[in-house]
Amino acid sequence: MPSFVLVNPKRRLSARYETGILSFAFALAATVFYLDTFTDIHSALATLYVITLLLSAETLTEKGTLLLTVVCVGLSILSYAAAHGTDADLAAILRLAVAIAAILITCALIIRNHRARLDLIKFNVALQSSEERYRTIFEQSRVALWERDYSEVRALLMVLKAQGVSDLRAYARDNPNFIGDCISRIPTVAANAAALELLGNVSAKNAGSMRRYIAQDDETFLDLMVAIFDNQSYFEGKGTIITSDGTTKLVLLTVGFPVDVANFNRVIVGMFDITERELAQKALFEAQAELALASRAATVGALSASLAHELNQPLGALVVNAQTLLRWLDRDPPDLAAVARSAERIVRDSQRASDIIQSTRSMLSERTPVLEPVSLADLVNETQALMESELSRNRIKFEMSEAPGIANVSAVRIELQQVLINLITNAIQAMAATPEEVRRISVSINPADGRGVRVSFRDSGPGLSADILEKLFKPFCTTKETGLGMGLAICRSILEARGGTLTASNHTEGGALFEMIVPMEAVHE
Repeated sequence: MPSFVLVNPKRRLSARYETGILSFAFALAATVFYLDTFTDIHSALATLYVITLLLSAETLTEKGTLLLTVVCVGLSILSYAAAHGTDADLAAILRLAVAIAAILITCALIIRNHRARLDLIKFNVALQSSEERYRTIFEQSRVALWERDYSEVRALLMVLKAQGVSDLRAYARDNPNFIGDCISRIPTVAANAAALELLGNVSAKNAGSMRRYIAQDDETFLDLMVAIFDNQSYFEGKGTIITSDGTTKLVLLTVGFPVDVANFNRVIVGMFDITERELAQKALFEAQAELALASRAATVGALSASLAHELNQPLGALVVNAQTLLRWLDRDPPDLAAVARSAERIVRDSQRASDIIQSTRSMLSERTPVLEPVSLADLVNETQALMESELSRNRIKFEMSEAPGIANVSAVRIELQQVLINLITNAIQAMAATPEEVRRISVSINPADGRGVRVSFRDSGPGLSADILEKLFKPFCTTKETGLGMGLAICRSILEARGGTLTASNHTEGGALFEMIVPMEAVHE
């Protein structure tokens, strides 16, 4: 049999069944031809060839179907010619046209269905191949991956939103069982080997629910629920899990939410173990703090050694002159002139010791105080650059604004910068418990009624309590466990020594507000 009438190799019908179908179809075609040609039945019997095509559709290729269509059309025309010859019969012609049209339409539908089926087979093969590739990546990836069903918990969150809940965090605080209920509504569809290893080499059965692995005080899961509640497309956050052996691990959680809500039944969740990275970063910060402490200790040690060396001579001279004075007084009669000279030398050496101490103090504030023109806006920007690492690490937004026409002030630059650093550092520490998205330090520079320039510092922290405000600038007053309480007292002393002021209050919109006024001209002591 020619290839165009061969049975389609993609069909899964048995050879005996296919042969039987073809035999029956050809027998039916012969029967239709006989009835249409040799009987007086006046009807469109040729349309029954459609049944032949339909019966053969499952067994013939596309070319075979086309050939059978041509045969059926040819048999219809042959029957008409044999029955009517050259006599024109309008009714017979119409019956022939109807039969041929039915045969051709049926052929077209069979071919279209055949091609659609082939496309569907190709699509299923490609889909199966893609699924196999995805499964290979999922199973062999060294990143901990889960497939989880978030459809039920999303439905719960949408019901809450429809009921008027707008702040999911407040709702969770008011309903302590809410988080546990949400966790129980998220079954695990699949987990790869890396995920089972991350949880402590547990079995796939024990990884079905994450309830036992999520730390009770961890806020990351609530953040994830808020992301779904707000219809976000992606979530990333740091969290804490407890493995099967009780080990605490810090993880980076990433979840991509599908656009189609129907696909929330299989959401990919990734986890990265960042415990070592976080511990290394913590160790780095602690090392930096210890280095700063060691640096301060070294400075104090060097200063002490320098003072001991410099003060040794005048103090020794003081002792000698005092002993000499006593000897002159012990004479009979006392040599008052010599006593007076010894007393003068004691005064001189005491002044020398005082000058050494004063010189050391001046050295700590850039040796001798030198007044110079200072642009406060430039100084604020320079100080921000110096503290950029600290601001960035604490996720704090820094803003600075300056009124037009602000002139330079006459001041000791290093002193003012030390005040700025202290105020910014205090603001950073005050916002430790403030949510990262609202942490902000705002600095504004404005004229101070002709007396100088006002520099205002406002943070978005909790502000200052009434009892702290009363003694804030007193020495040893601090709100920090490890603070000495000297920073603000020294800042106020620095400004007041140059004719300026430093005050503190709470801003009307929240947060603490520190204002320092720097005089425009130098103050002569």
